[in-house]
Amino acid sequence: MDLQWTIDGRRFRTPEEYAAAQRDKQLIDSITRDLKLDNPKDVEKLYQQLKSSQIEFESIVGRQFDDNIYELHRRFQEEQIQKQEEIRRKKEERKQKRENARQKLTPHKKEKVRIEDFSPEMKKEILLEIQRKEKRRKLLIMICTPICIVCFGYFAFYYQSAAKSTNEFESLAALKNTSNNILKANSQINLHKVTKEDAQTPDILPEYETLYNKNKRLIGWIKIDDTIIDYPVMQTVNNEYYLNHNFNQEEDKNGCIFMDYQCDAVNGCDNIILYGHHMQSGKMFGALNKYSNESYYEAHPRIKFDTIYNKGEYEVMYVFRSKVYSEEDVTFKYYQFINAGSAKEFDSYMNEMAALSLYDTGVTANYGDKLLTLSTCDYQENEGRFVVVAKRVN
Repeated sequence: MDLQWTIDGRRFRTPEEYAAAQRDKQLIDSITRDLKLDNPKDVEKLYQQLKSSQIEFESIVGRQFDDNIYELHRRFQEEQIQKQEEIRRKKEERKQKRENARQKLTPHKKEKVRIEDFSPEMKKEILLEIQRKEKRRKLLIMICTPICIVCFGYFAFYYQSAAKSTNEFESLAALKNTSNNILKANSQINLHKVTKEDAQTPDILPEYETLYNKNKRLIGWIKIDDTIIDYPVMQTVNNEYYLNHNFNQEEDKNGCIFMDYQCDAVNGCDNIILYGHHMQSGKMFGALNKYSNESYYEAHPRIKFDTIYNKGEYEVMYVFRSKVYSEEDVTFKYYQFINAGSAKEFDSYMNEMAALSLYDTGVTANYGDKLLTLSTCDYQENEGRFVVVAKRVN
């Protein structure tokens, strides 16, 4: 290993990777020269540039910087929300104090009072107060009515979007087995992770040619029999784009199932990680947490996952809950396990997941086995994740 191919403590295997990292480092220095990364406005500006793909990186140095800006932006947003919540809480406390003081000063009369018992001046004041309350009531109705209409409209839009998403995925599933002979192996445009050593990518399976022509970010298809999970799997240069974009690259809060950008579908890796939203409608990986019940696992022990190059079937091995940890936390982070450097490291990962697993499936793996990890949000804790890990069996 040539030590001169090192940037910020990160070593590179080839001169080409090192050169790409140098270009990224220079690009990062140029775009941050006039920015202060402790200033939320500057971070917001830079985040929007990265999000809109105005800035493209070539190496892990650039992608790590992209991830750092994303986390910094998220932290600033959380701090802003906390400040707003604190202001709201203080307003509520002041309001409550005023209300308590008013109640103490208001006499409680048990006797029944008639308006005729008051003087003409007092009668006039009482009638004016009644009129003011009636005006407030009518104003409240005027305000609440459009709000109710908006809420009903939102729910209608939500279910309409869910139905549209379902129809789109059914259409994609119908196209899955439609061969497209126009696509040739020597004319493929690959938008996925491919190492420098790759002479060429393998041929795409005929059943995925038509879908691949529609969107060349397609990397595979996942299906669990007798469940709603039956979706295309996408991959691009980051883990953010398909959080809120559909197969047709339209903005969609359902997003898509997508492969971690660091996984290599061409050369393979020890552990392929797929992410998907936990939608309340059950779409995407919304039903994945049903694996928390061992009986559900027993009814659905196999997962079918094809890359566009190879077919595959996997046997569920571990089911556990975890979370996204901070960089400072020294603990097992399942989402960082893509390749193991040795049998000892692989066995260590297996022991960590076995210890977390909700039940024992009896399935084990050895160094050299290929794994599939499905990850979605879990709302039992902040930044919680629900994870299913399976071993390839064919």
